Amino acid sequence: MVFFYWFDKIIRYKVCHSSESWNPEIMKNYHIFILASARNGTLYIGITSDLVKRVYQHKNKILEGFTSKYGVDRLVYFEITNDANSALAKEKQLKALKRKWKLELIEKNNPNWEDLYLKILDPESSSE
Repeated sequence: MVFFYWFDKIIRYKVCHSSESWNPEIMKNYHIFILASARNGTLYIGITSDLVKRVYQHKNKILEGFTSKYGVDRLVYFEITNDANSALAKEKQLKALKRKWKLELIEKNNPNWEDLYLKILDPESSSE
C-alpha cells in the first residue's frame, strides 16, 4: 500500500547506512500530531507510533468517532520523539493549551495550514 512507502524508504536507509544491526524496537518513534478540519477549524490532538497509517485512517474514516463525525483529517502539525513518556506528556500539554495557543503553534510551524500528510508520504516533493 502507498502509505507504507515512506517508512519502507527510511527502514531501508537505516539498514544500509548503519554500522550496527537495526532493531525496530530501539528505533521506535512516537508522533504527537494535530489534525484540523480546515484553517482555524475543528482540531484533534493525538499520539501514534505510525503517523502515516494513523492519518490514513482518519482521512479514509476507517475509525468511527470524533474525527470522522467532524471531518477532521488534515495533518497540520506534528512532533517526533523516541520516548513514549515524553510523547504522552506532550500530548497532554497540547490538549491543555488554550485554543488560541494551539492555533499560534500551528501558524508558527505551518502558516499556510498545508496538509503535511502529502509531504510525509513523499519528503522529496517538499524540498523547495
